[in-house]
Amino acid sequence: MRKPFELDVAVGTSARTTALVYPAGGAGHASVGAALLLGHGAGAGQHSTFMVEFAQALADLGIDVITFNFLYIEQRRRLPDRGPVLEDCYGAVIRAVRERVDTARRALFIGGKSMGGRIATQVAAADAALPVAGLVLLGYPLHPPGQPDRLRDGHLPLVRRPMLFVQGTRDSFGTPDELAPILTRLAPVPLVYAVDNGDHSFKLQKRDPARQAEVYRSIQQAIVGWIAST
Repeated sequence: MRKPFELDVAVGTSARTTALVYPAGGAGHASVGAALLLGHGAGAGQHSTFMVEFAQALADLGIDVITFNFLYIEQRRRLPDRGPVLEDCYGAVIRAVRERVDTARRALFIGGKSMGGRIATQVAAADAALPVAGLVLLGYPLHPPGQPDRLRDGHLPLVRRPMLFVQGTRDSFGTPDELAPILTRLAPVPLVYAVDNGDHSFKLQKRDPARQAEVYRSIQQAIVGWIAST
């Protein structure tokens, strides 16, 4: 296990945030030669248990993984910024990572957990020339809980890159079944990895640490396998 190192990232002319680079290099796993940039969810930053454990596990499997804080987390504010501010921050981190991480210049994938993944899709949809090889979306927030009519899918046809959706079958923000009719209309058609009985963070309904660890491992292996094949 290799420790992450920090990147200082300028966002606009007056703000800065911190990114963490988890270098590929697990025992017995060769580097895939690609980088994956992951944004965090609305309620917790890049130091959350979920983000740290997934980043480290994916790096151990051969991917250079980069996480970062959106500005409101970096500045210790509670409420997320508005969409354009979140997108500007994500775009600034993409530029910094491409400048300073070798594998990101060869094959950069972007995505994130919940809100972080949604912002990644919006950034990709807004710029067809953005050098992004694909997107990895961990619990895509298709709609607010209990409001299935408020879909966040209008921009998805503009992404036009390979996408992997990892979605729990109990996700209150949108299940694989809810995503299916939307994704089949996209080109290229995204891949959905359904986490049986998983919630928005892929946690199982019944507490079982060994089984939960196995579920996370399977997700992480599927992500690296998809990136390698893409």
